[in-house]
Amino acid sequence: MNSKTRLQENVSMAWPLAVNVLLVQSMLMIDVVLVAPLGEIPVAAIGIATAVLMFALGTELSIGNGIQMLVGRAYGSRKQADIAVAFWVGLFANISTSLFFFAALFLYDVEIVAALIGDEDLANKVLAYLAITKYIIPLAAFTQVCTAFYNGCGNTKITLKGFAIEVPINVVLSYLLIYGAGAYSGLGFEGAAWGSLAAVTLRTVYFVFVLKLDSRVDLRYPQERSFFAEMRPQLSEILPIAINFFVLFIGASVYQLLFAQLELASFVAITLIFPWLRIGTQFVSAWAQASAINISQAIGHGETRHLKTFVSACTGAALVLSLGVALLFFLLSQFIHLIYPNVESETYLALAVIAPLYIVLPIARGYNALSGNVLRALGESSRVLRLNFIVQWMITLPVCALLILYFDVSLFWAFVMMPIEELLKIYHFYWYTKVALGSANR
Repeated sequence: MNSKTRLQENVSMAWPLAVNVLLVQSMLMIDVVLVAPLGEIPVAAIGIATAVLMFALGTELSIGNGIQMLVGRAYGSRKQADIAVAFWVGLFANISTSLFFFAALFLYDVEIVAALIGDEDLANKVLAYLAITKYIIPLAAFTQVCTAFYNGCGNTKITLKGFAIEVPINVVLSYLLIYGAGAYSGLGFEGAAWGSLAAVTLRTVYFVFVLKLDSRVDLRYPQERSFFAEMRPQLSEILPIAINFFVLFIGASVYQLLFAQLELASFVAITLIFPWLRIGTQFVSAWAQASAINISQAIGHGETRHLKTFVSACTGAALVLSLGVALLFFLLSQFIHLIYPNVESETYLALAVIAPLYIVLPIARGYNALSGNVLRALGESSRVLRLNFIVQWMITLPVCALLILYFDVSLFWAFVMMPIEELLKIYHFYWYTKVALGSANR
């Protein structure tokens, strides 16, 4: 299959992936937008609670990306047994991880929140939100494995349909639960949490029925292969990819927790803009994931002749998408007051201060996302992990913590560490990708 054909496949896979991500991230945005009229404290509480939840959900998403690569390779080689093994080992890993995080929040939620914030009113609202949304964690573990399975098989529209059902119900139900209707007065702040939990439960039910009714799916575990014997080789491939995504995903949550130490207006501004950042940058990430799935399938099928041309075309498309996202962020900065009409003037000022930074951020992040996914598909997960870990966890996060906690800098100088992180990675990603493609084409 030539690079042009694979690019066409990329488009057919990428747009449902992009919409999937848009709909996933919109769940958090729905809560923020709907709760914003209730005041700054509820918005800040959702920001902190979301950062805590993302430690668990980010890990599940990370494991899912590892499963996705294995399923893509097995699907490309037409090995049904390998697909089933990847699914069940991945499901075991994700469910086990989710139960660990759920137990931690169930037993130590008060201690975790107390370590993050000192304001009693804010802490109580965070605890109230987590008391409900922690049940999302095991449900999301199952749905993430199902999403990875269908994405790896190139059938991204299955997951798209689930989210297309879920999100409208989430919006309507959350609004009614927050503000009520008629004689029903609503639950206020906690209604947002119940709406999100109901939406994820609906998605779980959807995947149960899809897997049961889809005649093309055969996930019966091969009897000749021991499950526990397969765990080690499968996890040895899943974990480096999972840790890569974990480093990035959890790093974003750590940034948000550090920003929580700024003054309230600054943190509220970041809480309002973070869902948009996640959604905008994930458009390019969806293209990058589709490229990685295609490369994995090509390697599984033994087709590597056109990889260099294919990756070059994907990189150009990713840069165009990144510029488009930057333009949309510019428009967002101009009309932010229409989206959030009832926030304090100090919050509007804080949003204006960081606007130049979040506008340029997706350009560098888009290239790095594409290169990282390509390298993972080419078997270079460990190299990507080292780069991400060194830059983010040994340079930018410690510097950001130092600036906020010790030097007490303003919002601009704290937030600037995010685009600096992406700039530090660009050259290395360029060089690693060039070397890896040269080796793959030999």
